[in-house]
Amino acid sequence: MLKVYLSGEIHTDWRDQITTGAQGLDVTFTSPVTDHAASDDCGVAILGEEPNKYWHDHKGAMVNAIRTRKAITDADVVVVRFGEKYRQWNAAFDAGFAAALGKSLIILQQPDHDHALKEVDAAALAVAREPSQVVEILRYVLDGTLPA
Repeated sequence: MLKVYLSGEIHTDWRDQITTGAQGLDVTFTSPVTDHAASDDCGVAILGEEPNKYWHDHKGAMVNAIRTRKAITDADVVVVRFGEKYRQWNAAFDAGFAAALGKSLIILQQPDHDHALKEVDAAALAVAREPSQVVEILRYVLDGTLPA
């Protein structure tokens, strides 16, 4: 079984496209909490309120980091999606962490991000443009088959 962690932007359905496309493959998927409000507020919900927004965000980031580090450590493949509209600084961290652990890293991005992400892309084993390409990579890794 291949364990795949799906990291990055949470505003589109790219994860659903990959998980749906990979049905029938021996793959399990994990991901960060994609409910933006829950992800932002997890720290204060668990550890107590913070009047200062910096510390509010810091608590959430630390709690989320526990989940993220565990998931990336357990993964065989890490897919990191950089979206068009929002800057995903956490996705860049996830890519670097996965690369430092020697994980197989696939970056999913649009061509207009090529220059900005050149160092991130250099750490990846593949840079895909579409979720369907990620599915085809997973299929090839597991079955050795090429797209029809």
